[in-house]
Amino acid sequence: KEYKDRLVKKLLNKKLMPITIKSKLKLPKIIHIIGTNGKGTTGRFLASALYKAGYNTGHYTSPHILEFRERIWLNGEDTPYNTLEDAHSKLLTLLDTQTAQALSYFEYTTLLAMVVYEKCDYVVLEAGLGGEHDATAVFANILSVITPIDKDHEAFLGNTITEIATTKLNAVTKQAVVAKQPHLEVLSLCKNLSQEKQIPFYLYNTQLTDKDRHNITTLADTLHLPPYLQDNLAVSIAALNLLGVSYTTDSFEDARLFGRLTRLRKNILLDVGHNTLAAQSIQKSLAGTKYILVYNSYEDKNYAQILAILQPIIEHVEIIDIDEKRVVERKLLERTLHNLSLSYKDFTSVDTNKEYLVFGSFCVVENFLRRYDG
Repeated sequence: KEYKDRLVKKLLNKKLMPITIKSKLKLPKIIHIIGTNGKGTTGRFLASALYKAGYNTGHYTSPHILEFRERIWLNGEDTPYNTLEDAHSKLLTLLDTQTAQALSYFEYTTLLAMVVYEKCDYVVLEAGLGGEHDATAVFANILSVITPIDKDHEAFLGNTITEIATTKLNAVTKQAVVAKQPHLEVLSLCKNLSQEKQIPFYLYNTQLTDKDRHNITTLADTLHLPPYLQDNLAVSIAALNLLGVSYTTDSFEDARLFGRLTRLRKNILLDVGHNTLAAQSIQKSLAGTKYILVYNSYEDKNYAQILAILQPIIEHVEIIDIDEKRVVERKLLERTLHNLSLSYKDFTSVDTNKEYLVFGSFCVVENFLRRYDG
């Protein structure tokens, strides 16, 4: 409720940020990443290529898995804590007490990142839950990148694709490149907004050459990219073309973002996905093999549908404990598993002779890593 009230009032977007920060910082060229799925990997592909092209580049993403500094990537690495401390000290000199106390965790983190990125040439700025009223939408950008939009965070963004997409797409102010969309309504909204605001919206595939498509195929093989990550790579290359920035296949050598269908060990895959669109991508990528699903869910997620989508690749489910108030009640999760005829038990350890998929949220992956890898 508190967050929803903030969206309605547009407190940070319309009043606090312009006064306290925008006039006091040298802002880089900003690329705004908006969407439901694929924001992190698309942003990292893009940021890595810009960095390899010789630009000082930042990539702001959220949430983190293990360490806060994962959110504020700078020139090929997560920002060191001493740099964050220096930025924190500077930020406190720019904020009056009333403003500082009014900021949410995400809003403050966004400001902190922009202090770190003050000397950058480019910053790839990933939106949080929404778009139009998101803290990241305050800063003028040169390009918006629209990743696939689907239902998620309905309590904040609306219950229909049209409602959710509208609040995200309203953040576009300059020009936009649009990824392949699972819902035609999104493309219709893009067309309408383009006409209404006189802003160009480019479908990503219209910005790719035959050479780009060949490079994507080569990189998919080299980097072992499943189909949905190939799509994200294609969108990032389309964005580079719109920006007029050249790239090579080496530009993406270290660009694979951890926790996105990452192979931790020979028999363990990790993915931070937490909605139905992510589940569909995972199921498509892993079809033909059975996995032990290490799983849990927040209560506001459509866990019944997610588990039904993943069912063809599930051998059985192992529920990992998460000590958070937002986690679904155990009895409700067990009832869902029973209704789907999925056997389950508590997660205790990894059998090296079995294949595992750790999936459900950033928290699921974090808790698994802390228990499995210390």
